[in-house]
Order: sequence, then C-alpha cells, then structure tokens
Amino acid sequence: MPDLLLELFSEEIPARMQAKAAEDLRRMVTDRLVAEGLVYEGAKAFATPRRLALTVHGIPVRQPDLKDERRGPRLDAPQAAIAGFLKATGLAALSEAKIQRDPKKGDFYIALIEKPGRATIDVLAEILPVIIRTFPWPKSMRWGARSAKSGSLSWVRPLHAITATFGLETEEPDVVNFSVDGIETGQTTYGHRFMAPAAIQVRRFEDYEAKLLNAKVVLDPERRKDTIVTDARQLAFAQGFELVEDPTLLDEIAGLVEWPVVLMGSFEMDFLSIPGEVIRATIRNNQKCFVVSDPKTGKLANKFILTANVETADGGKTIVGGNERVIRARLSDAKFFYDTDLKTRLEDRLPKFESIVFHEELGTQAERITRIERLAAEIAPLVGADVTKAKRAAKLAKADLLTEVVGEFPELQGLMGKYYAQAQGEDASVAAACEEHYKPQGPSDRVPNDPVSIAVALADKIDTLVGFWEIDKKPTGSKDPYALRRAALGVIRLILENGIRIHLSSPLIATHFDRIAHQVHLIQLANDRRMERDIGGHVERTGPPLPLGVGISSRQPDLLAFFADRLKVQLREQGARHDLVDAVFALEGQDDLLMIVRRVEALAAFLDTDDGKNLLAGTKRASNILAIEEKRDKRSFDGAPDPALYSLAEEKALAKAIDQVKTEAGVAVAKEDFAGAMSAMAKLRPAVDAFFDKVKVNDDDPKVRENRLKLLNQIRAATRAVADFSKIEG
Repeated sequence: MPDLLLELFSEEIPARMQAKAAEDLRRMVTDRLVAEGLVYEGAKAFATPRRLALTVHGIPVRQPDLKDERRGPRLDAPQAAIAGFLKATGLAALSEAKIQRDPKKGDFYIALIEKPGRATIDVLAEILPVIIRTFPWPKSMRWGARSAKSGSLSWVRPLHAITATFGLETEEPDVVNFSVDGIETGQTTYGHRFMAPAAIQVRRFEDYEAKLLNAKVVLDPERRKDTIVTDARQLAFAQGFELVEDPTLLDEIAGLVEWPVVLMGSFEMDFLSIPGEVIRATIRNNQKCFVVSDPKTGKLANKFILTANVETADGGKTIVGGNERVIRARLSDAKFFYDTDLKTRLEDRLPKFESIVFHEELGTQAERITRIERLAAEIAPLVGADVTKAKRAAKLAKADLLTEVVGEFPELQGLMGKYYAQAQGEDASVAAACEEHYKPQGPSDRVPNDPVSIAVALADKIDTLVGFWEIDKKPTGSKDPYALRRAALGVIRLILENGIRIHLSSPLIATHFDRIAHQVHLIQLANDRRMERDIGGHVERTGPPLPLGVGISSRQPDLLAFFADRLKVQLREQGARHDLVDAVFALEGQDDLLMIVRRVEALAAFLDTDDGKNLLAGTKRASNILAIEEKRDKRSFDGAPDPALYSLAEEKALAKAIDQVKTEAGVAVAKEDFAGAMSAMAKLRPAVDAFFDKVKVNDDDPKVRENRLKLLNQIRAATRAVADFSKIEG
C-alpha cells in the first residue's frame, strides 16, 4: 500500500519545541486518517532545527465505500418532517426511500445512503492544509507581505516549503497538491544551510532521508544524539578524560544542529578554583557545552566539548577559539561572583531577609527562617541530631539565596550554601544540611541520611505545609502552585527511608500550627492598621492578638489526611495493594508513617498465605452477616457475649480463640511486631471455619441469636487490632 511523505521546511525551530511538534504532527495526521476510514500500518515523525517531517506507511489507496441506513419519520408524519428527512438524506423523492413495517409503532421511511470512498490523495489534500493552519505551536509568528492579510498563516518561524508525496514504493509517487498561504506543495527540500544549501528533489521517505544525509542533514534526532555522545566520549577518552554525561543538555544540543561536529576546547587552569558545579553551570547555560573530568581525581578538567553545526576547512579551530573566548569571559564573571560571595559570611546576609516577603499572609523570609530554626531544634532529638547544629544549619540554610552566584544560577541554591559554609569553617553536618535541606525534590532524588540534614529538611517542608494549610492554600485538582504534594512526599520519604518515628498528629506539629496561626493573625492585624491609615477610616478587626498555646488552628487533621493520601499514592507506586493501605488507615490514630508501612507489609505477607486468605473470607462473612442483621434490627451488636448462652462446642471454641488472639495480637502490636500479630490472627482461622460450618447464627431463640451476633462482632473487633478487614478486597 502507498506511503505518505510530508515535510514542513522553515527557519530555525526552537530546540525545546521540536520533540512535541514532531509528536503533534504524527498525532494530528494519523488521527484524521483514522477518522476518514484510512487505517495505516505505521507512522514516524522527525524534527531538525529547520524541518518537521512525517512518514506514514501502508495507507489504502481509497477510502472504503460507506453504506448507512437512516431511519426517517412515520408514513403519516407531517409534511414538514418528511421534507426535512428528504433534505437531510439527499433523497430527491419519497420513492427513493424504503418503508419499514412495524405493527406496534407504525410504518417508517428508511433511507439507504451509499457514499463512495474518495481517493486517499484527495483526502490528504483536504486535511493536511487544515492541520498546518491549526498546528498547536506554543508561540508563533506572521511574516512578509502576506502577514497583513486576514487569515494569513501563523507558524513558529517563517515557513518556506512544503513537501508532500503519496504513492506506492514501486512507483513514482504523486504530489499531494495543495497550498498554504501561497506556498505550493512539491517534491523540493533543502540540505544543510551552509554545506549543502541547494535544492533537492525527493520522492518518498527512504529517498528523502538518504538524500538529506548526503546533503549533511541527519534527520533522526536520536541518531544525532548518538553521534554527539559517542564522539564526545571518544574525544574525551583520547585526551585521558571522561565526559560528564548530561542527558538534558544532549537533547537540547541535538535540537540545535543538523550535522553534529564534536570539538574540544580549553580554559585556564586558574578557573578550577571555582566549584565544579559553577563551572559546569556557566559553560552549560551560556554555550551549551559539555564538561569533562579527570578519571583519577573525579574533578573537572580545564576542557570542554562543544558541538558545531558545520565542518570547516580549519578543522574547527575558529569555532573552538570563539567558544573559548566566550567561556573565558563567562568564567571570569563566575569567579568574580564566587570570590565576592566569600567576602561576606552567611549570617551577615540574614538581615536582608527582613525586607523580603516569603508570602503576604505568612510574613517575611526572616520570620520563616526563625520558624524553621525553632522547629528543627524540636525535631532534632527525634531523629538523633545535635540540637545546636540543627539550629545553626536551619539559620544559615537559606542565606545563599542572597549570593551573587545563586542569583546568576538559581539551580545551584543549597549547593552554594554548602560551599560557603565550608569556607567559613562551619561543622561538616551544618554545611551538608545547607545543601540537603531541599532534598528530596522528586521521586528519584536522593534522600539525606545525616541527622542534622534530616531535621532541617523536615522542618523546612513541614513549615511549608503547615503554613499554606493554615492560610487555606491547599492543592486543588491538578493545581499545586506551592509544590505542597512534593513537600509531603519529601516528608514521607525522609521518614520511611531513614526509619524515623514521628507522629504527624503530635503536639510538636500542633504547636507549629498554633505558632503560624498566631503569626498570621498578627499580620492580618497589621494589614488592617495600614488599611485604616490609607483610607482614613475604621476597619473591623478580628480582635487582639491571640496568645500561643490556645489551639488557634483546627486544620491539623486535614493535613494528616493529605499525608495519608500522599502515602497511599507512594505505596501504590511501589506495588502495594491500595485496599491494604485503606485497611490500615481505617484504624484510629494511624499517624506514624513508618508503622503504617510495616503494618501494610505484614498484612500483605499474611494474606498471601492460606490462613490469611481463609481468615479474610471468614471475617468478611461475619461482617456481611452483621451488616444485614444490624440494618434489620436497626442497632449494633456491641458488647461481650454471654458465655452461659453458648450451647455448642464450636461457639465455645471460637470464643476461647478470640480471647487468646486478642491477647496475643495486642501484645504483639504493642511491641510493634506486626508479623507476630498476624501469626496470632492465624489461630482464629480453624475456629471461625468450624463455627460457620456447624453453627446457625440466626437461631430461633432471640437471645441465642443476639449472643451469636455479638460473637461475630468479636471476630471483627479482634482483627481490627491490625487492620480493618472489611476494607480488604477478595
């Protein structure tokens, strides 16, 4: 079957837009083909700095013929309804319609509509211009004389040529004839801007890709990336270095060149006195170049690797020299920034935070730092951190935000704080916490394990969550402008991966809620006074400042529920069953995340055994019976059953097993031995099985019936020592 080749040739397409544009082109064309009844075999899109290209394989030559049977009005319908039916179906007269007999509903007209399929090339000529005109570029422009006309094409950069061919592999393809904004389709494209700018005549994709390669254009971005990274590694290796891999930068560079030529440059050794991350950020951000390291020391070498878009007669010497001049100037700036920063101690920068607002309802950065410092000191004993060091780290952790280097390279915040703390002689744990208190910033980010870093990281994230919860700025749907989901996940990972015991409903967090609520109240009063001065009138105030420790906030349970939801997401992503998570969270007082996870793990292991599966079935049967009878009697069956009413051995055996299990499971849970609690639960299984096999729950004697229902309720109560079995599926 025939193939489609489509190329949209333009000026430079921004690298950051290329991958999505290629996918959009593939999706839009193939979706329309399918909508037109043209099912294809395969499609692939490509992007270079100057073109978007698409090949679609195995498209039928024609659309299938369509036959449709459309039901019309009844034979005795008003004339207007019949006229509308004829117009809608395209029938010239009622004689062209058929009649469908229906003894119950009456006889109806039926129109048999046959629509012959069109040639695929005609369909393409209709849909492709629409796709080009409606292409979803994030930013687009108009250009030239035609831009003054209404409806002129808007494209990411000026569009110069459209190649569109369709045909069998064994035959000369046809041009899909259409025009967009005066640009006629054809079979002409162009090679590399400098090395092969002449026009190229192409026929189909294989011919097109090969001719572009001869014209110094590598069409496939993945092939360009492979060339860049392979040549860069080899060039570094030949000089005794190792390439510092950077996948994000590699993607960007591949979008900047059509013919990658990898070269190496150098800079003065003196610049290596700057932290390696600053050198890398400078070279990466300004010149889109890779850095290399010395494999013996692991430190950066005074070399960089650039990717040119052209082969030159001098072997790239001019290009390398130009890049070296720019990089030398940028590194000089970076060194000046770094040396200037070292002249001021971190704590001496802190007064500037008093005039920098963190959030209009939560106060200044200085006030926030004070809160974090206090909270870190309270958390420190819980995580085994030195209180003095935790306070010091919390005090200094944000100071690098005011440095020159971080102002130039915001992505280095935290890291530069560590370097500056080390330079002024701070304790190693304090310096590490300056960097690590932001971590983890995502599911793949490293989790700190130094106790001081953990204390400050938890304090920073908890203060963020409590603060925005207190002013009711919680995430909504897909919107999370303050990254609160990420902060909660960070708290969860810090706790779980370090084996930390913190109760999220503890007085510590309640006090922090109280502290922030008090501060929010003071800020509101200050705002009221300012408004009073501005308008020269009276503003109704909410009252005098409330003292600390009076339970100002009631939002802590809501935040705990948010943590529960985040933990469920985290555990599900790790493969845990969602119903087991719900079964544990259904118990009251579950706010120790580490213990919740251990319960879930023990429960999952137990339910994988025969005892676990059978006990679950028996417990669910008991719960179902109780639910039915409680609904019928409109009351619950709480309370201890009366042993005097036991008439069967199975009742007595079950009661004895329940008492034994409740004791053993309770002791195990108190020791946080959840596997032991599950083993105790397993002892219920034979007694429960025997009870349901031999005992009639709804006995004719009302007292016996009530007593047996109370016994079933004891099963439910016993299993709740570890989880709410009613929440478990299966």
